[in-house]
Amino acid sequence: MSFNHIKKYNSFLEIGHYGERERDEELKSIFNRDIADNPHFIFRGKKIRPLKNEGQPSMDVLFDHLTRESKFINDKNGKKVKTRKDFDFERSKRLHWILHHIQEKSKDMVEVFSHKDRISGKNVIRTYLYDKEENYIVILEPQRSKTDYYLITAYYLKKEMGGPKQIKNKLKRKLPEVY
Repeated sequence: MSFNHIKKYNSFLEIGHYGERERDEELKSIFNRDIADNPHFIFRGKKIRPLKNEGQPSMDVLFDHLTRESKFINDKNGKKVKTRKDFDFERSKRLHWILHHIQEKSKDMVEVFSHKDRISGKNVIRTYLYDKEENYIVILEPQRSKTDYYLITAYYLKKEMGGPKQIKNKLKRKLPEVY
């Protein structure tokens, strides 16, 4: 077991000295412990699941969402497509924070709220766990059945991407209840 397995919120995982393969193995072991293999990965009584994605195992897609940065590139036809190939150090060094937030261990520092977002032309309700102290966000989406959640992503809010300001604007327009 590596030193990273005993790291707690709000310390950072030490992954900068690893090569790419070793780093991904280290992060995958934290991911498996806290999320993929954790039968108690539950938020407010609802099981948390990865989004289904055709053609790829859903846990692999979720791992990429939690450790890679999304970018838009042009495909061979000139159409913009979203890709997650670039490693995101800021997301990854906080990977073990997700479980801490899901378990609501820092209620005084974390604002939990739901907001109606516009995603791909549709209104979608998402639940946000916003850590005001650390500028960190975990985003869940209630399943249509309302019995479970999908874990959409979690990341550090970067100022240059409108992060904290964007979340504060959503907070002003939050729904009256948490879904």
